[in-house]
Amino acid sequence: MPGRSIDVTITYLEQRARPVLATPARPPFKVALMRAERPPAHFYRYLYSLVGAPYKWVSRRKLNDSELEAIIHDPRVSLYVLYAGGVPGGMAEVDMRGDAIVEIKFFGLAPDFIGRGLGRYFLTHIIDLAWASGPTAVRLETCTLDHPAALPLYQKLGFTVFDQRKGLVELPD
Repeated sequence: MPGRSIDVTITYLEQRARPVLATPARPPFKVALMRAERPPAHFYRYLYSLVGAPYKWVSRRKLNDSELEAIIHDPRVSLYVLYAGGVPGGMAEVDMRGDAIVEIKFFGLAPDFIGRGLGRYFLTHIIDLAWASGPTAVRLETCTLDHPAALPLYQKLGFTVFDQRKGLVELPD
């Protein structure tokens, strides 16, 4: 018996030029942004579930470890982990495999860290890292299952909508 499906609207956003963003205020607690080099599949799955479960992220859950590692171990794909108070507080996956377009494939905060001033701080740094390779554009997408503050934050930080489509998210059993 197949799992349940949810209709969504997917919004595609991009930046065509590197934005000039104000340096965000550092949160009032210890934070660190680290690139996870060749992360094991179990660590990626932990972060993906931690950040994505509330928003029904499922695409990477369908991959076996070999398929997942083929993506996350590619030298043109970077996984960044935001640590807050010494524990994982967010993740961002930056995919530079496109010819001239960098995609922020996954971005988000762990539920315990939402509303604590980390979203803008983290995303500003991820945008800067995405532009560091010299692309012609940086893209990301969001959908109606994501946190309600996601789309407004993306737009505040210089992303503009270039497409919207209807989609279907198939939830696991």
